[in-house]
Amino acid sequence: MSAIRQTTSKSLMLFSGRAFPELAAEIAGHLGVTPTPTAAYEFANGELFVRFEESVRGSDAFIVQSHAAPINTWLMEQLLMVDAAKRASAKRITVVVPFFPYARQDKKHRGREPISARLVADMFKTAGADRLMTVDLHTAQIQGFFDGPVDHLFALDLLVEHVKDRWGDRDITVVSPDSGRVRVSERWSDKLGGTPLAFIHKTRDPLKPNEVVANRVVGEVEGRVCILVDDMIDTGGTIVKAAETLFDAGAADVIVCATHGVLSGPAVDRLKNSRVSEVIVTNTLPIEASRQFDKLTVLSIAPLLARAIKEVFEDGSVTSLFGGAS
Repeated sequence: MSAIRQTTSKSLMLFSGRAFPELAAEIAGHLGVTPTPTAAYEFANGELFVRFEESVRGSDAFIVQSHAAPINTWLMEQLLMVDAAKRASAKRITVVVPFFPYARQDKKHRGREPISARLVADMFKTAGADRLMTVDLHTAQIQGFFDGPVDHLFALDLLVEHVKDRWGDRDITVVSPDSGRVRVSERWSDKLGGTPLAFIHKTRDPLKPNEVVANRVVGEVEGRVCILVDDMIDTGGTIVKAAETLFDAGAADVIVCATHGVLSGPAVDRLKNSRVSEVIVTNTLPIEASRQFDKLTVLSIAPLLARAIKEVFEDGSVTSLFGGAS
């Protein structure tokens, strides 16, 4: 006999960083597994240490981390977890990043700037990641930054179903906060049965991050419920100014929908005190009780991530989760 033949079974192991263990636990619950116990702590000088407390040899490892503040700490922790899994002989490593860190820095706006999103993708690959899974990238081109398969998931159906249930009996217009998000707004319109589209023409000062000047509305909004859609809400400046512009143009109500609720700095106060009727986000990022408010609705992204992880593990089709749409 010239070879030893053995029939092996696949094992799925889920790992959670410390940024948002509740999301990983919810994903694990949908999958019928428990997150692998992991020891993680910081040294006095800020260095991080991680160690898996069970063997990961030969496993299909899914390492989940939500990149909330402090984003650099959680990014480094996930990189160390990937390296640990690689050195412990995991068969395949999938990095699950519901909110891709540094996604807004996907190109050079001026000379002598980094393309930070590309650097993050390179770091994941160098650490040992074979595959990357994320939700609603800031721009689709970021998929090409990672040298390997990328599962780009969409929260669109989850958000649309909530809007239909809550506001479906009203006259709706889908609004893009700028011309760059019009394609996303078109997909929203299709899902809502062909509702009218509008967008806000605005200018932004590249020397002043998070500051926007909203100009005018292009489209039919008077007397209608405006669904203002974006990929993230950071400080809330863009969204609140866009909402005020819509009200000035005669909108009856404004509903804000975004996948990622970053909610930095003054965002909560701005949104809470605005004339917006509802702010809808998903839990790709943790939103502590202190940052929640009456107008805020948080939808769980865990079932979608669990289904995608199951498809990857079983060598199925992630694209099938979205009806074949890429």
